[in-house]
Amino acid sequence: MMPATDLSELLSVPMPESIPETWKAIYELVSLVPNGRVTTYGLIARYLKLSGGARTVGWALNMLNKHPHDLPAHRVVNRLGLLTGKNHFGSPDRMQLMLASDGVEVVDDAVVEFKTLLWDPELELKSHSTEPIHRS
Repeated sequence: MMPATDLSELLSVPMPESIPETWKAIYELVSLVPNGRVTTYGLIARYLKLSGGARTVGWALNMLNKHPHDLPAHRVVNRLGLLTGKNHFGSPDRMQLMLASDGVEVVDDAVVEFKTLLWDPELELKSHSTEPIHRS
């Protein structure tokens, strides 16, 4: 796996000191989603063994989108490949435009070729792991 991400390099403003460690782990994992790929709230939650599941990931990303950042949160979609978080990007079409700039086609709020583009951290990071990502 890649070395731990320094979140200060990805966030344009400092995050509050009280940010939960779980959220930091979510942000670190989201930072690893490659350009041209997407992942799901549920896959992130499963990898990090989050008790709140996909909703916890959604809450963390929703909070993140209230601050300037360079994390690829637009690459996180629901389990069907739908852009359910699109309204948290400032305008309803911004998430789709960001995905399009990554080379990901979206039609009717759904990722085209979703299964082909799906990035599952359990599978993708397993073969690259030298140091485990922080899991809460």
